[in-house]
Amino acid sequence: MTQYPYLIEFLAMALAHLLAVMSPGPDFAVVSRYSVCYGARIAVYVSLGIGLGILIHITYSVLGLALVISQTPWLYAALLLCAAGYFFWLGKQLIFTKPPLVSPVKNSDNLSESKRDPAGTPPSIARAVGIGFLTNGLNIKATMFFLALFTSIISPQTPLIVKAGYGIYLAIATFTWFACVSLLLGRTRLRGWLLSHGYWFDRVMGGLLWLLALNLLWQWFRA
Repeated sequence: MTQYPYLIEFLAMALAHLLAVMSPGPDFAVVSRYSVCYGARIAVYVSLGIGLGILIHITYSVLGLALVISQTPWLYAALLLCAAGYFFWLGKQLIFTKPPLVSPVKNSDNLSESKRDPAGTPPSIARAVGIGFLTNGLNIKATMFFLALFTSIISPQTPLIVKAGYGIYLAIATFTWFACVSLLLGRTRLRGWLLSHGYWFDRVMGGLLWLLALNLLWQWFRA
């Protein structure tokens, strides 16, 4: 085992991250919605933005800034409010989605842009990446998760270069997971079913985002 001194630490970190990334949250809600409404291609770019957003958390965790954030009440409260406001805004876009004017067909991959997009014009690649990036970057729960990760599982004595490698893995693993979700929801028959019920699906995802925002506001009130 001395030949691979950080193997156990890496495996523990990877397992903790896998359990966290699979749990329902704003990232999943956004990727699910964009997969159903715009197809796998756009959702994969949203997933890329989420993976890039992970690098923000990794950077300030490695530098010790996550601990500063958690111990600075006004800064922590400001981040909570920003995240809550952003999630409320995202949820509003979904909850007030209008029913599609056309009926989806079974082969959703062959739909025209107007039919496969009941929510409007598909976002550009840059916008899709930006939505994913902001969704993850403003997720204060991710901040706390990586703070716990870098203080309980990853040893302070672990070299910076190794921590950087961990960070790259976490970003790639996050992108890979949500890209798989995108392909599952955006290029299978499941998408056709969800698209036919997209009006309600959007509302459910929007409600989830509002619940997350309310939870953040409750934390802000208690802070």
